[in-house]
Amino acid sequence: MSDNLLEINDLNISFTTFAGTVKAVRGVSLDLKKGETLALVGESGSGKSVICRSIMGLLAKNAQIDSGEILFHGDNLLAKHSRDMRHVRGKKISMIFQNPMTSLNPTMTIGYQVSEAILLHEKVRRSVARKRTVELLELVGIPDAIDRLNNYPHQFSGGQRQRIVTAIALACNPEILIADEPTTALDVTIQAQILDLLKELQRKVSTSIIFITHDLGVVANVADRVAVVYGGKIVEVGRVDEIFYHPQHPYTWGLLRSMPTTDTDDAELYAIPGSPPNLLNPPPGDLFADRNPYALTADIHAEPPMFQVSPTHWAATWLLDPRAPKVSLPPAIAARHQYFRERQKVEVPQPILSGGVR
Repeated sequence: MSDNLLEINDLNISFTTFAGTVKAVRGVSLDLKKGETLALVGESGSGKSVICRSIMGLLAKNAQIDSGEILFHGDNLLAKHSRDMRHVRGKKISMIFQNPMTSLNPTMTIGYQVSEAILLHEKVRRSVARKRTVELLELVGIPDAIDRLNNYPHQFSGGQRQRIVTAIALACNPEILIADEPTTALDVTIQAQILDLLKELQRKVSTSIIFITHDLGVVANVADRVAVVYGGKIVEVGRVDEIFYHPQHPYTWGLLRSMPTTDTDDAELYAIPGSPPNLLNPPPGDLFADRNPYALTADIHAEPPMFQVSPTHWAATWLLDPRAPKVSLPPAIAARHQYFRERQKVEVPQPILSGGVR
């Protein structure tokens, strides 16, 4: 029996627009284990949030799930009626959205909004919900929580609002917490506090976390595993140390190289050339081919499968085909390993190589 809490198998999602059909998610397969933090990394528009909204059953009306399944404890969430999903959403699987100011109702007190989440799913008295609300606000670090129950969202700072949204998401002790770029628009100091909060909460309540971000620096500090998303597809997945020290996909190389460091000056800042693919009319072959300086002829004609690098590490690049020419890790990436060791606290693994395709 699988020890996975959540499994996504061959998920394909499209959106109907006036311009045509957008293939936003293409053949995504992922798994999440109990107590694990999985980071989804990629550029804006790569499909990270769409994947997670499909787990929550919160896709837009013009979205169509073309194929695939999302198994939670072996139960396919995509087969559930919207009425049944209400018993899952918020209670067993919760989500922290990007902008806390748009997630909170400006006309309602934060005490009401946190307790509402409890009363919606738990058969408890209001007095019990109020006590639980105070405990949650204290858990996420809101000072003088009992005295601030009647305050409104605008009376809190951006970091405090993000903590309140986190309290709402944790109201019913969910098994899975999805955090959609929770540190966006926060200053660096507050970002660090929110990340520390999520790690501490996971330690206390053993919640599994799916963390969406475009910032690999954040990933190094919070994730156990990383899935790199490009053009609606998972192009590489592995333990965080494998992604940082033994990346295999050229897109992952580009993301790592584009990470600014304290030693980087303006002239050395790197950006991946070109633009993300047009998912209205995706070209044949590998969607990263026209941005890939290491592209092979095969990339133009055929989309690469997932090649196995180690028991926990897979990448979709023809460079891993036994017939492909051998390409060394770019010097710019290798030069950053010392920075990762010293600043990001990512331990260096020993490479474990084995063949395999999926």
